[in-house]
Amino acid sequence: MTSSEASTQRIPPFVSLGSARSAAGPGFAPGRGGTHPNPVAELAASAAVSRETTVPGKTNVFDSMDDSSPIARELAHETKRRERLLGRELPKPEKTRVFTVSNQKGGVGKTTTTVNIAAALAAAGLNVLVIDIDPQGNASTALGVEHHADVDSIYDVLINDFPLADVVAPCPDINNLICAPATIHLAGAEIELVSLVAREQRLRRAIDVYAKARAKNGEERLDYIFIDCPPSLGLLTVNAFCAAGEVLIPIQCEYYALEGLSQLLKNIEMIQKHLNADLEVSTILLTMYDGRTNLAAQVAAEVRQHFPDQVLGAVVPRSVRISEAPSYQQTVMTYDPSSSGALSYLEAAAEIAER
Repeated sequence: MTSSEASTQRIPPFVSLGSARSAAGPGFAPGRGGTHPNPVAELAASAAVSRETTVPGKTNVFDSMDDSSPIARELAHETKRRERLLGRELPKPEKTRVFTVSNQKGGVGKTTTTVNIAAALAAAGLNVLVIDIDPQGNASTALGVEHHADVDSIYDVLINDFPLADVVAPCPDINNLICAPATIHLAGAEIELVSLVAREQRLRRAIDVYAKARAKNGEERLDYIFIDCPPSLGLLTVNAFCAAGEVLIPIQCEYYALEGLSQLLKNIEMIQKHLNADLEVSTILLTMYDGRTNLAAQVAAEVRQHFPDQVLGAVVPRSVRISEAPSYQQTVMTYDPSSSGALSYLEAAAEIAER
């Protein structure tokens, strides 16, 4: 079976598990990188257990399970979380919401958060664009979009005034999700932008022109735009701040992340004063959470204390599945939708959509 055939068997994470169960057969489904367990079959099987073990007049098996076992507690908790998301329809925003996903500290999960929340929203039927302005191009990789040196990319939009419509490409695994890829040429864009006119506003203007072009061509309006930033505060990141209305900050649950957050907020305040008064820090997502450590709990509590309205209730745990997915050029939503990491990103996407 080819990868395209395999991808058509995947289902959006927000549809009911009843349909998943009927659509998926037992066994294995090959992905881009080889053969691995069929996540849809696993997800449907878990739902089947929770329903089939329920007898009329009696409680669900997970409700009556002995919670003295940590594994049983975790399993019951995840099952309840998953059931709350079944059949959930996410509302369309009144206008396009543009998020910059930023944190000048590296390795906090910016790209992972960008692609997985975008994938979760797109799977729910919303129209989503991911703009990759990180020269490493990791978001383009995760979405399965080509980004070698010969591909027209966001670099050409910023430097050579290409229309954004000429560089966007569809994600092969998920409908309604498109990506403007990054290439290695972006590494020199910081220097090239210095001498250009309106250097801080070039991405914003490109997005505005693209939105008008979609409307003129009779295409559906974009519901969400996510801009994946490099781990720095240079002109590429400034362009992203000027183009966005909201900032999404992923924070790793470690002490260094708190240090970096204060500097990031100062820079955002400068952008608000001089370049984009409408910019606001609307969302903070705790990532790489390890519930076995006191440090992670302390960092999470401190962030929630200082930013009670911005921090999402969903917390992304450390997950091998999340780390494995990019090696198959997939998000965790398509690589293993039954994993704890996918569940957390689904919850985060739902919170963002309903705010």
